[in-house]
Amino acid sequence: MGPTLSRRPAKTALIAAGLLALLLPASLSACSGPAPASALPLTQVQDIALPGAASRLDYQALDAGAKRLYIAHLGDGTVHAVDLARGTVAGTVPGTPSVHGVTLAPDRHLLLAAVSGTNEVALIDTNTLKVTARVPAGNTPDGIAYDPVHGKAYVSNEHDHAETVIDLATNTAKAPIEIGGEAGNSIYDPSSGTVLVNVQDRNELAIIDPDTDTVTDRIPVPDCTSNHGLYVDGANKLAFVACEGSAKLLVLDLDTKQVTARFDTGDNPDVLAFDTGLHRLYVASESGIVNVFDEQNRTLTPKASGKLADNAHTVAVDQVTHQVYFPLENIDGHPVMRIMEPKP
Repeated sequence: MGPTLSRRPAKTALIAAGLLALLLPASLSACSGPAPASALPLTQVQDIALPGAASRLDYQALDAGAKRLYIAHLGDGTVHAVDLARGTVAGTVPGTPSVHGVTLAPDRHLLLAAVSGTNEVALIDTNTLKVTARVPAGNTPDGIAYDPVHGKAYVSNEHDHAETVIDLATNTAKAPIEIGGEAGNSIYDPSSGTVLVNVQDRNELAIIDPDTDTVTDRIPVPDCTSNHGLYVDGANKLAFVACEGSAKLLVLDLDTKQVTARFDTGDNPDVLAFDTGLHRLYVASESGIVNVFDEQNRTLTPKASGKLADNAHTVAVDQVTHQVYFPLENIDGHPVMRIMEPKP
């Protein structure tokens, strides 16, 4: 994306802004370029120092009840457990090379970590922070969805054509599910009782029935290059799809199976997080730009866009406090977990 208008001479900026408003649809004008981080409707609360090198951080899993946040430190091959009540790191789990996705199974006191360095899923006891089992996955496991009804985990194998299914009662892999392409993120939707998977090289959203572990439907997501990031608002029967290669966010109506809106994002949008109380969606991008949308009447309205920090591509939200968490890989040479909260 190009430079912000604020860096140009004032007169030129005013002319350019007027032309932009005339040329772009109203729904896209708010996302026309990255504003400074101060434009985001967020206030910084705290930076918590993380162990290890200033290297890539990836997905997060929040245990709001225990006030603990788990962060995949992909570059270090570790998983950090952050004590949110004390503002400290409670412990670090080693032995997870190139760890990507992390997902909680809170009723089993388990954290599941997609270890792409060894193509397996590590099962971590959240009480002891010890790896209790390792289950083989496919090529480059990434996102993980947990279905508490059936006691199974569904693992996106990004460079494979199959979804790994793990039976958590026995800690074993079941027969994989052929999805026909590379898997982006996987989400379990309790409202429908299904698992939704982005098939990112086919512009499709695959629907899996956990009763039979089969693909029961495929929904096209047209004009979306590499549909990777995904959030499902089951109550409103909507899916929000991040198009990694084309810097777009799509609103998909799961009833009509139609895309109802498209918005610009920062380059390479990745992780999405939704605040159900504020009806607010956060989209974090590899470019460091965070886009904020408000949901109303089953659609989104762009609220703000700003660059938070380089590689600020992962975000999580506490549904009780509304605090927003951004693991940042390099702040003054060190990784930190930044806590922010909505402005009044």
